[in-house]
Amino acid sequence: MRADRLPLHEVPDATRGGAVMSADRPALVVFVADEASEAAIRGGLGDVLGAQMRRGTVRTAVKVLEKETTPRVLIVDISGVDDPFAALDDLAGVCTPDVRVLVVGERTEIGFYRDITRNVGVHEYLHKPLTRDNVARLFAPHVQGGGDGGHDRGGQITAVCGAHGGVGATTIAVNLALELEEVTRSHVALLDLHLRGGTAAMMLGARVTSGLRIALEEPERVDSLFLDRVAVPISERVRLIAAEEPMEADVKPTEEGVRRILDMLRQRFNHVVVDVPMPPGPMERAVLQRARHVVLVMAPEVASIRDTVSMRKLVTATGSPGRVITVLNGLGRRGYLPIKLVAEGIGGPPEVVIPDLPRQLPRAANLGRPALKDSPPLRRALAQLTQEIAAVRTTASQRSFFARLFGRGGS
Repeated sequence: MRADRLPLHEVPDATRGGAVMSADRPALVVFVADEASEAAIRGGLGDVLGAQMRRGTVRTAVKVLEKETTPRVLIVDISGVDDPFAALDDLAGVCTPDVRVLVVGERTEIGFYRDITRNVGVHEYLHKPLTRDNVARLFAPHVQGGGDGGHDRGGQITAVCGAHGGVGATTIAVNLALELEEVTRSHVALLDLHLRGGTAAMMLGARVTSGLRIALEEPERVDSLFLDRVAVPISERVRLIAAEEPMEADVKPTEEGVRRILDMLRQRFNHVVVDVPMPPGPMERAVLQRARHVVLVMAPEVASIRDTVSMRKLVTATGSPGRVITVLNGLGRRGYLPIKLVAEGIGGPPEVVIPDLPRQLPRAANLGRPALKDSPPLRRALAQLTQEIAAVRTTASQRSFFARLFGRGGS
């Protein structure tokens, strides 16, 4: 590595445990249902280093990629699949957003071709019988890294912030990331921007390094291996990016640094959950501007009501297109306000309510074990929040969901 690149020699190997950023990521994986199509693809693409040929359809691909690393290019067969759009939607949930998806099938109508390539987000479609010439002409440029690579692709950003300190925003961010992975089978990044005094790593029992600080302060030093070196595996599809700088450290993060990190994370993860410090500075405002959802965590108290109203105005002032989702944490806590008064104070009921959990949450934080594992009330509440963020896949929304994850929806 060049001397002007990020020196992170001491960072743990993030490729351990099946990390999504593995250096062994396949260049090409093909799932086709018949021998003739496989022969045409082999002949049209020639020798592709690291290519894997497998027999099956898009449904087979979904089952396999739930457990394996997403390839750079994926060819799937939709022949004989009753609802190919639903199947592709399921595929989107188990792949990273930067995958390039090519599809083969039996339908020949021009309307179907336009629908699947323009509205769904598939890069190219070829109908059977495949020929070596068509595969070489239409699929090979994508496999070789050309095609329509200029499209903006990436997962969605969810910013989690507290109305003020101590309301449990980090707890929500940590457990939300785990819940998103469990429910959607998506790849999820948890970015903790509390560079001094952050507790996300502690709650997860993880060890982090100074790599995040360097990337935020000097973004020009970040190379393509940044994620491989600083993203700590938490579970099969969840990675933590965090820092634990000493309190006396003079940390100077930049807007450019956080934008670069978000861009890199969006290319590798379907969901990027960001624990955002409050009150916001330039770095935090840059996150809010790019967030699809802003989860605002409050407590049942007068100060939280005041600051929640102010935070909503601030999010609007940043120009963020994201929807604000208010989470009331700690309802029923002795001596605090009832939900009726909270709703009156913020102008409507909060979207998500978490009951007071005085034993489960502190115990989980002290043990470095996510509270989600041992607290059914927290799991039920976060299921509502996950539904708001990941969206319920109704028949009407399936196509737009796939397009959003595979490159037609931005942040």
